[in-house]
Amino acid sequence: MAEITINGKMYNVEDHITVLEACRKIGIDIPTLCYDDRLEPHAACRLCLVEVKGKGKLETSCSLKVRDGMVIETHSEKVINARKDILDLLFSNHPNDCLICDKSGACDLQNYCFEYGVEMGTYEGDKKDYPIDYSNHFYTYDPNKCILCGKCVRVCSELQCTDAIGLENRGFHTKVVTPFDMGLATSNCVSCGNCVAACPVGALMPKRKEKFRLWEVKKVKTTCSYCGVGCQMELLVKGDRVVGVEPARGKANNGLLCVKGRFGYPFINHPDRLKTPLIKRNGKFEEASWDEAYRLIVSKVKEIKEEYGSEAFAGLTSARCTNEENYLFQKLFRAVIGTNNVDHCARL
Repeated sequence: MAEITINGKMYNVEDHITVLEACRKIGIDIPTLCYDDRLEPHAACRLCLVEVKGKGKLETSCSLKVRDGMVIETHSEKVINARKDILDLLFSNHPNDCLICDKSGACDLQNYCFEYGVEMGTYEGDKKDYPIDYSNHFYTYDPNKCILCGKCVRVCSELQCTDAIGLENRGFHTKVVTPFDMGLATSNCVSCGNCVAACPVGALMPKRKEKFRLWEVKKVKTTCSYCGVGCQMELLVKGDRVVGVEPARGKANNGLLCVKGRFGYPFINHPDRLKTPLIKRNGKFEEASWDEAYRLIVSKVKEIKEEYGSEAFAGLTSARCTNEENYLFQKLFRAVIGTNNVDHCARL
């Protein structure tokens, strides 16, 4: 353990953690744009700067390990002014379109500018003017909104292990690109969307089928049913419609999803989705009532079971059913029909 002083108060903390981790454990908020506890500290955004007694310069708390006797100030005048300058620099080279940006309300840059009173960028000069990449089927990339925190690159490389994107050039011309800057559609991107989830601003955004503001939706945590891994995710629900999906932290997925879990939800509200049973009559499917469908199912099950036995049945359920529906389906086959011949399309 290490005994440290933060903002005039003494704390005993584990001696192998960083100053940022120590502050978060004791409830002191330090702003970050590039930090992700699943990744190695990168110290790219510099927003987590703190003042350490005996040090001649401000230190990045995400990469600085605690040591016994350390005296730290997280919100001194010097620290706050440095954070304001960093936000000012970022906002000076960032599109001022918060009113129409889909990330509004969930943008870390916007929230920190509000918190620290940065109303506009005061630095004049050249601004980024790159074309927006619409080539991916599921999300867009606007390099003009990118703040070069590097989280998308590191998530793609260290967690997803795809290495579809990287940083090129230096200084003002630094840019997140695919190999040879040929666009996402020509890269080895698997469209998992984990870079989108990691982006703290609106540079990477899903292509939404329905317009909504993030404060209009309710988040409902659930388990993805597309395979047997058990990835945790949050459904974004507006009214009675699922309008989006975000990954959630869970032991199985650690905040990651695949392309199906992240973007495979539009079938829920699709106009072609069946809403009534169909019964084949004279070689053609016709709409029927639920009572008609149930009567037909019961009569056929009884007929086959009496003639051939329970093992004549096999059931295959769908990943597009809810987890509760899949449970009831297997229960029907095992407890009512009397067979274990039941499987799921996502088991493989």
